[in-house]
Amino acid sequence: MSSLIEAVDVRRSFPMGARTLDVLRGVSLAVAEGESLAISGMSGAGKSTLLHVMGGLDRPTAGRVLYRGRDLYAAGDRERSAIRARKIGFVFQAYHLLPELTVLENVLLPGLSAHGAFLRGRALRERSAMLLDRVGLSARALHRPNELSGGEQQRAAIARALMNAPELLLADEPTGNLDSKTGDEVLHYLFELAVEQGLTLVMVTHNEAVAARCRRHVELRDGRPVA
Repeated sequence: MSSLIEAVDVRRSFPMGARTLDVLRGVSLAVAEGESLAISGMSGAGKSTLLHVMGGLDRPTAGRVLYRGRDLYAAGDRERSAIRARKIGFVFQAYHLLPELTVLENVLLPGLSAHGAFLRGRALRERSAMLLDRVGLSARALHRPNELSGGEQQRAAIARALMNAPELLLADEPTGNLDSKTGDEVLHYLFELAVEQGLTLVMVTHNEAVAARCRRHVELRDGRPVA
């Protein structure tokens, strides 16, 4: 099975006054199409930084990220943004729903990045409604985010991440703000939709039980994968 995304000797350092903080210290890993991969480790191990680098959000200090064999950071900013918008969906620990928009509008929002989106308004609204139905939130479509529970907001965030039919879903501690029962419900939708839509899933988690639900598990320690 071919790799969808691959990190090749990725390093990421941050200047901290007179010194430099090395967060990623040479991470190499490949994720196959359709695979589910958990990245775990202690706080500060570099999990979220690696996910952001792999998703095109944070340029590495050194190394490469290959998306379908192409160096993501050798591409221009516009092309990289287009890949990120069309091919990669993000689910974060914080839900990042816009409070002034309805839940339906929040889910629809990524669809507006595509060329000619305003001419396809009806189709976008129908897809948004379908995704909300798929995560059990049809009755909440016209509510504002602050009228939803934490679990409902995260399910809406999953629907939003799927709006542009991505190939790759990156989830950063998606149950970190939820109790165990609500977190299990969110994970049910996350894994079910990933399988149903043939997505490649990379999930950062500190929870070993959550990591065990993925097909493969990589632990980071001090900025490197543990052998």
